Amino acid sequence: MAASEIAQKSPYKIELTVGQEYWWCACGRSKNQPLCGFTAFRSVRYKATETKEAWMCGRKHTAGQPFCDKTHKRI
Repeated sequence: MAASEIAQKSPYKIELTVGQEYWWCACGRSKNQPLCGFTAFRSVRYKATETKEAWMCGRKHTAGQPFCDKTHKRI
Protein backbone atom coordinates (compact mmCIF):
# COMPACT_ATOMS: atom_id res chain seq x y z
CA MET A 1 0.00 0.00 0.00
CA ALA A 2 1.31 3.45 -0.88
CA ALA A 3 2.32 5.85 1.89
CA SER A 4 -0.08 8.61 2.81
CA GLU A 5 0.56 12.08 1.42
CA ILE A 6 0.38 15.06 3.76
CA ALA A 7 -2.57 17.15 2.57
CA GLN A 8 -1.67 20.02 4.94
CA LYS A 9 0.42 20.25 8.10
CA SER A 10 -2.39 21.50 10.32
CA PRO A 11 -5.81 19.95 11.04
CA TYR A 12 -9.06 20.73 9.23
CA LYS A 13 -11.95 22.23 11.21
CA ILE A 14 -15.21 20.44 10.41
CA GLU A 15 -18.75 20.72 11.76
CA LEU A 16 -20.14 17.28 12.57
CA THR A 17 -23.87 16.51 12.66
CA VAL A 18 -25.17 13.74 14.92
CA GLY A 19 -26.00 10.55 13.00
CA GLN A 20 -24.22 11.59 9.80
CA GLU A 21 -21.43 9.47 8.31
CA TYR A 22 -18.14 11.05 7.31
CA TRP A 23 -15.41 9.37 5.26
CA TRP A 24 -12.02 10.81 6.20
CA CYS A 25 -9.39 10.67 3.48
CA ALA A 26 -6.51 8.60 4.87
CA CYS A 27 -4.29 8.73 1.77
CA GLY A 28 -4.11 12.52 1.38
CA ARG A 29 -5.04 12.52 -2.31
CA SER A 30 -8.69 13.63 -2.15
CA LYS A 31 -9.60 16.99 -3.69
CA ASN A 32 -12.30 17.29 -0.97
CA GLN A 33 -9.99 17.38 2.11
CA PRO A 34 -10.31 16.28 4.80
CA LEU A 35 -13.03 14.03 3.43
CA CYS A 36 -12.63 11.31 0.85
CA GLY A 37 -13.74 11.91 -2.72
CA PHE A 38 -13.91 8.11 -3.26
CA THR A 39 -11.26 8.36 -5.94
CA ALA A 40 -8.51 7.85 -3.36
CA PHE A 41 -6.93 4.62 -2.18
CA ARG A 42 -8.48 4.40 1.28
CA SER A 43 -10.76 6.16 3.73
CA VAL A 44 -11.87 5.89 7.36
CA ARG A 45 -15.59 5.87 8.22
CA TYR A 46 -16.77 7.94 11.19
CA LYS A 47 -20.39 8.26 12.33
CA ALA A 48 -20.99 11.34 14.48
CA THR A 49 -22.45 10.64 17.91
CA GLU A 50 -23.09 14.33 18.58
CA THR A 51 -23.29 17.64 16.75
CA LYS A 52 -20.04 19.49 17.37
CA GLU A 53 -16.96 21.15 15.95
CA ALA A 54 -14.04 18.76 15.39
CA TRP A 55 -10.52 18.82 13.98
CA MET A 56 -9.64 16.15 11.41
CA CYS A 57 -6.00 15.35 10.73
CA GLY A 58 -4.43 16.97 7.67
CA ARG A 59 -1.07 15.17 7.95
CA LYS A 60 -2.73 11.72 7.64
CA HIS A 61 -0.37 10.28 10.26
CA THR A 62 -2.51 10.60 13.41
CA ALA A 63 -2.83 7.78 15.90
CA GLY A 64 -6.45 8.84 16.52
CA GLN A 65 -7.88 8.55 13.01
CA PRO A 66 -9.71 10.54 11.79
CA PHE A 67 -9.03 13.21 14.39
CA CYS A 68 -5.93 15.28 15.01
CA ASP A 69 -3.71 14.02 17.85
CA LYS A 70 -1.55 17.21 17.72
CA THR A 71 1.49 15.33 16.39
CA HIS A 72 2.00 18.21 13.94
CA LYS A 73 3.01 20.43 16.87
CA ARG A 74 5.90 18.14 17.84
CA ILE A 75 7.44 17.93 14.36
